[in-house]
Amino acid sequence: MKKTLTSIAALMAISSPAFADGALNIYNWGNYTSPEMIEKFEAETGIKVTVTDYDSNDTALAKIKAGGHGFDIVVPSGTYVPIFIQEGLLMESKPNEMENFKNMDPQWVDVEFDPGRNYTVPWQWGTVGVTVNTAVYSGDINTAAVVFDPPEELKGKINVVPEMNDVMGMAIHYVGGEQCTDDKETLMKVRDVLKAAKPFWVSMDYGNIEKFAKGDLAAGVNWNGASFRSRVDNADIAFGYPQEGYPVWMDNAAILADAQNVDNAKIFLNFIMDPENAAMLSSFARYANGIAGSEEFLPEDMKTAPEIVVPEELKGAAYVAKTCPPSASKLYTAIWTDLLK
Repeated sequence: MKKTLTSIAALMAISSPAFADGALNIYNWGNYTSPEMIEKFEAETGIKVTVTDYDSNDTALAKIKAGGHGFDIVVPSGTYVPIFIQEGLLMESKPNEMENFKNMDPQWVDVEFDPGRNYTVPWQWGTVGVTVNTAVYSGDINTAAVVFDPPEELKGKINVVPEMNDVMGMAIHYVGGEQCTDDKETLMKVRDVLKAAKPFWVSMDYGNIEKFAKGDLAAGVNWNGASFRSRVDNADIAFGYPQEGYPVWMDNAAILADAQNVDNAKIFLNFIMDPENAAMLSSFARYANGIAGSEEFLPEDMKTAPEIVVPEELKGAAYVAKTCPPSASKLYTAIWTDLLK
């Protein structure tokens, strides 16, 4: 009987968030959570939210695996969701049984990394490409050569985001390989290209929006929404889609297996599947969100933005990022670790 009452109470909490209270601790990528949306959530639910930042999937995974973190929700990329699940780090919270699940765009329901959505809810999705200050470089920006074989104008002014799979994926395609390859010859070419290019990079930092906007950086491997936000403050900033191949990714909110505020976390997952709330996330971070009906709440500039609307002739170069087998991942990690030295 007690278990039944507890279940009923939890269900009421998810459908009637105005009567909730307590805390919620979110572990998310830096500068990626809409303050406006959090304020709305707190006002409607009485739940106090604390957001802690990370700069890569590997950083988040290591922190959660170490334990004692105190977080309730994490936002891994789709390529890392299976790893989190295999490690027993995520709760099977059944977002597919929540009230607002009906709003999820059908194309994002039966995803490879979480078929049917038993663990995760879409946060944002986008592309990996290159950001370029066109006042510094006026050549072709739809190529990874901007970063991997940079012209003189860009040398010493390049930043590469510290996300291994994004950079390795782009480099593999740049040398003519395919996603998740474990071909040694191909990966030797990747290693050589990266090591030859690195002396021309000034940094491998996560936070780059303001640096591009201020002109401190002139090019880099970047995410489309971050590039969009830089362009809002500097019209010379442009986003290129590498013709050699570029990843499409999705980040996803999930409840951690050792979460202390489970009911509040479920309320939050349901909350961000509401179209208006999902649009708040997109309006802040400048990425698409995977929730149907959110389009009508988006700012006008997102509907035609070149960082969102991929040129027709470059759509075929896109590939959906997936989790690579351990045989390939170990080789990528070895190359990446060597690159960071």
